Parts: sequence; structure tokens; C-alpha cells
Amino acid sequence: MRAGSAVTDSLLRRDLGWQRMAMRLLTVAVVASFVLGCGGGSPAPPAAPPVTPPIGGTSGLDQRPSNTACVAWARPTGIDAITLPELFAPLPNFASPVAMLQAPGSSARWFVVEQAGRVRVFDNQPAVSVHTSFIDIEARVVDGGERGLLGMAFHPDFPADPRVFLSYTTGTPLVSRIAAFTTPDNGLTLDPASERILVTVNQPEDNHNGGHIAFGPDGFLYIGLGDGGGGGDNHGAIGNGQLATTLLGKILRIDVGAETATSYSIPSDNPHVGNPQCGGNGTGPQSCPEIYATGFRNPWRWSFDRDTGDLWVADVGQNMWEEVSLVERGGNYGWRLREGAHCFNPSSNCPTAGLIDPVTEYDHSLGNSITGGYAYRGPQSTSLRGRYLFGDFVSGRIWAWLPEAAAQPRQPTQLADTALNISSFGEGNDGELYVVNYGGTLHRVVFQAAGSGGTVPNLLSATGCVAGTDATQPAAGLVPYTVNAPFWSDGADKQRFLGLPNGQNITVTADDWELPGGTVLMKQFRLGTRLIETRLLLRHPDGVWGGYTYEWNGQQTDAARVQGGAIRDLGGGQQWIFPSESQCLECHTSAAGRSLGLETAQLNRSFTYTATGRTAHQITTLNAITMLSPPITADVTTLPALVDPADTTATLANRARSYLHTNCSQCHRPGGPTPGSMDLRYATPLAATNTCNAVPTGGTLGIANARLVSPGNAAQSVLPARMNRRDAHGMPPLGSIAVDTAGVALINQWIASLTGC
Repeated sequence: MRAGSAVTDSLLRRDLGWQRMAMRLLTVAVVASFVLGCGGGSPAPPAAPPVTPPIGGTSGLDQRPSNTACVAWARPTGIDAITLPELFAPLPNFASPVAMLQAPGSSARWFVVEQAGRVRVFDNQPAVSVHTSFIDIEARVVDGGERGLLGMAFHPDFPADPRVFLSYTTGTPLVSRIAAFTTPDNGLTLDPASERILVTVNQPEDNHNGGHIAFGPDGFLYIGLGDGGGGGDNHGAIGNGQLATTLLGKILRIDVGAETATSYSIPSDNPHVGNPQCGGNGTGPQSCPEIYATGFRNPWRWSFDRDTGDLWVADVGQNMWEEVSLVERGGNYGWRLREGAHCFNPSSNCPTAGLIDPVTEYDHSLGNSITGGYAYRGPQSTSLRGRYLFGDFVSGRIWAWLPEAAAQPRQPTQLADTALNISSFGEGNDGELYVVNYGGTLHRVVFQAAGSGGTVPNLLSATGCVAGTDATQPAAGLVPYTVNAPFWSDGADKQRFLGLPNGQNITVTADDWELPGGTVLMKQFRLGTRLIETRLLLRHPDGVWGGYTYEWNGQQTDAARVQGGAIRDLGGGQQWIFPSESQCLECHTSAAGRSLGLETAQLNRSFTYTATGRTAHQITTLNAITMLSPPITADVTTLPALVDPADTTATLANRARSYLHTNCSQCHRPGGPTPGSMDLRYATPLAATNTCNAVPTGGTLGIANARLVSPGNAAQSVLPARMNRRDAHGMPPLGSIAVDTAGVALINQWIASLTGC
């Protein structure tokens, strides 16, 4: 763990929704002055779609519907606490335990890894009083401090595939070793003599060995290794964490193959696939193909979210900061250039380009040695379902990552303050969580309801936002609407509805539409005729926004709330992302006004209202049923309007800029959450977007002479290259699995048409 501490050395962002433009309700002359393109003059601004009728004409609805049912509930304000009752108390204490786990598909037994080189096994019974040896390799393990038997992983098909993988330190000089052992008796024990060594990594120091191993949802074996020890990763000019020719300071991913394999292969999408393997001693002549992600100091415990596949990695800090990162293939997480989200090297040598900050961190006033945990997916009823829980070995504190409750950027929420030395967390096959105390005891995580604030309905039918007799239909009090430039949602069709509390109106200001407390926005997602998801974006009565998602059952009779996000396999090779509560607000940014689609340029169009069968203009209708305050009195043909990016009758520039506004500008605008200065709002002149001929500050993706937007040269432009990826370097960074190939083609075509800025 952290060098220099006697105690620690003892062990060890989918729906982005719709954007709001900061533009006034302009006259035709002012709108015509917008500069939306470059080279060859500026294209004319888009005209509004054909309107039937103009302001003052027929409304699409006869009256404002009464809405008493679909109103935002009070915001849940209490955070569940946890208790940690000791389990299996009749058992003798374990000797320096560092992990606990169950075999795949069997909850009958527990396995506890002891640092000295033994794995204990016992029956999963509360009164169990005896544990036995699963394997003992103490004679070949060098332990003490941060050395020892540090990780264990069952093959996903165990015991049909009889292999279990162990990670331990051994030898003089010290090496980290990943080896496979087999069971001779259908899983009762492992044979120490069956060892087949897969990976060996030379360790320059005794500490920062990492050592955690686990199989990912892709079936590959992941390995976490520290930076080689000492202090400050003082290994070469850039440190092992940043050096691609060593396995140290990395998360690795290898394919361990079939049962009889004595070596491993490299997954075809690893960043450096094709280069010579480095598993013989941990180094190679080229970038090591085993590397999955880079820039770690000492990743001590990490896990995959069983519902989403997210890889959560806890990395032990040096002087100031302990951190948790969401890790993706090819990502660089900063060490030793940065510790957490802060410069570690002198500020004059603290680049940020291409480096990914942690999602959460805490300083050494709260703890000194982080221990990674799990996203909770067990059966207990708790507001913390789907939230990532982790702890600290030194302070004994346990936290959850709740971005919407963060007191400052990246500050986690404390759940418990214990006297335990938390060496590890365990996850049962049922999703329940456990804490491993280095002092020798095991504890279960039990959630205690906070009991304050509002209650989120668990079924869509209980929200009041759908019809009582048919949950696939909106409640009578909702007003349907559509937008000019729809957001890419992995090919889904969408229906949108507005629930405005009785007596409340939308405030139309010069720059924005503001929704009152109590408002509910509902969006239905369909693939073909099948409802997949319903999302509710609420402005709670206290003015705070919240997002909630519901997954439809196979019978299409109701939808159940998904807490903490999830990824589901829909069949036919398609997966679907249900965003977490925090991801909803990461995309529905405050800079973009949260609701996004409710803005003049998006709503400036006609719509056919099912209730009356009439096709009428949406702004006309909202005026007529007295939902806008003050009403919009200008003729709609004089108001700004986005265009559908798929509408080939519109100009190329208008289509491209509408696409970027809808899909990107909620983050890339003044006041947005991104570190760059891009402004991709539709009304921003291209020269002022800070993209045209601009050198990327967040990495070049290997593009020579790269620019964010290189006029006339799409292949040299990073913007469409990021759109064409779904990894740590892709855009959007969350909420989408499938690349919008038509959108990428549109932006490439637009860039190719540019002749200047």
C-alpha cells in the first residue's frame, strides 16, 4: 500500500437528452446573422419546419389536461447506513486474510485467502466451526508487508474446467507470479504439484505488488500490478506506471485458453496486440500486449459490476490522495504524473492530455490506504443498490460513491466508521457483500434504511405517469411532444411526454425554458414494437433534478426500476444500457438546463396530437393551453429551429451543427463539465467553437498532425474519430454501446466540405 507508512506497509457517464441553446427569441434578421459554417460563406440558418398554423392559429389540444397524478415526488435525501455483523464467529480466526470468495455456481462453501500462502475453505453455515485447507503453497510464497499470496480466481467454468488461478510473490530477487492449479477431486482441494506458471514479473522493490486477479464478463483473466514499489514510482524518466514496455503499474488482460493450456494468448482488442509478450519477466522490447489500462500506483482490489460490466479499480495513493477509477480498455489513469485528480510531479511537469481522472477520491485526513469493493447488486432493499462501496485499510471507514451527494467534486459519502483493518471485500454469488478484516474476522454488509425524504416507486405503474389500465400508455395529464434533432439512442425510437403540475407554468426567458418544481419528463424507448425502457427526469419539489429508469418486462405489462444502472442483453446481438441515477445527471447537465429538449429551437415544429387527431405547431399549442409564461408572441417562422440530421433536404452545415448541438453540446459548452473549451452549441460560429484547426488537449488517438476539426480533412480530425469509438477515448463517454455510423458519416462529410474556419 502506501510507502512510508508502518501501518499500511503491514499489508499491502444515455440518454443525453436534448440540448438547450443559449439564444434569444430572435427576429429573422438576427437569426440570419448566425455564422454556422466556414469557407465559402456561412450557410443560411435553418427555417422552421412547415408550420400549421402560425402563432394565433389552431391549437393541437383543446385545453390543458389536469395533471394531479404524474408529479415529481419528494427527493430522497437520506443515505442508508450499514452495519457489519461478524459472520461465522465459531470459526478460528484467519491468519492475515486478504480475500474471500465463492466458486462459480456454488454458494455451499466460502474460500478465504491467507497472505502467507494458504487458502481455507468452510461450509456456508452460520454455526460452522471448522475450516480446512483448499491449498497450501506457503513454502513457495514470500510474504510479509505487501508480499504474499495476494489473489485467487476460479475459472468461470470451475470445476468442469478444473483450474484455479493464484497470484503470489516469490523468489530472491522478488517476482510476482500468476499460476494455474488444478483440482484432482472435483473441487474439494487444489493440487500444489499441478502448478503451471503463466506470468512472471520481476519486482524491483518489496511493496506495491498489487496482485488481485479476476475473470471479467468477457471470459478473460484480468491482473492488477503495482508500479514496482519504493516511493513515487522512481523508476526511469516517466515511472513504470507510464512506461508501456513493462507490466508494472498496469491492469492486464490475458486469454488463459482451454483446460490443457500451459501459456496464454492476447485478446484481439488489447491496445498493443501483436507485440511480443512480456510475461516472462514483465518487460519487453515493445509496448506489452498484455496491457489493458495503464497509470496505476498500486491497484488494491478491484471488481466488475455484475449488472453493467463496469470495472471499478481502487488505487492506493502516495502522499495525499486515495482514488477510485472506472477503467476502460486503453485508458491512462495518470500515475505518476498525477495522484488522484491532482499533480504529483511539479506543476511544470503535470500534463493532463490523455489522462483520465478518478471518479472519486479522498485525502489522508480520512484514510491512508484504499481497499476496493463492489457495486451492490444483492437482494437487500436499499437506496444504495448499484452504488459502488469501498473502504480504507487504515481508518476502517467505508464509503459509497454517490456523485449527486458529493460535498465537493469526487468526495464519496461515508457509510460507516469501523475499527476494522479492511483488507478486502467479498461478493457472494447472490450479490451480497462482505468485509474481510485483516485481524482475522469476516463481516457481512447489512443496510439500514435512512427513512428520510421521498420514496421512489419501484414500478412504473406506481408513478402516476402511465394509464392505470395500460402501463404502455401515458397518463391523461401528460402532454406529448417531439424534437427537431433527435439524440442518438442506439437505434431506438422514442416518445416524449411532459407532466406539468396544475397551476404551474414553464418560464420562457430570453435564453432558456425553465421548468417548475414538480415537473416530470417521461421518455419511452422502443426497439421495433417492443418497449425496452422508460426514463423519468424529475424536478423534485425542492428544485433538485433527479433521473430514474424503468425496465419493461417481457409481457409488456409493467416496468421495474433499475437502481444503479445496468446493461442487459436483448438478444440478437444487441445490448441496452439502463443509466444510473448519477449518469442521468452527468448528461442532463446543469449548464444545459437539465431538461435539454424543451427549448425553442427543438420544439419549433408541428406535431400530430393523438388526443384530437390534429396536426398543429407545438409552440402554438403550448401557448393556447396556457403552459408558457410569458407566452411566445413572435411568429414561429422567425424563431430559431434545429433540423433533423437525417433530413437530406437541409444544408450539410445545418445538419451537422444540429447533430453536434443535440449529441455533444450539453457538455461541450461554457460552464459544461468537460475540461476543454469546446462550444458545440448550434448558434456558436464555427470559428468560436474552439474546434476548427485546434490542437487536441485530450490526446490525438494516434492521428498525425491531429486537429479537433481539420477543415477539408476528416481523417485528420479527432472529433469524428472519438464519435467512432466506444472505449475510454470514445464520445459519448457513457450511455451508448453502438456507434452512430450515420452520424459519423455526416460529420466526416461536413468536415470534408469545409475550406476554412
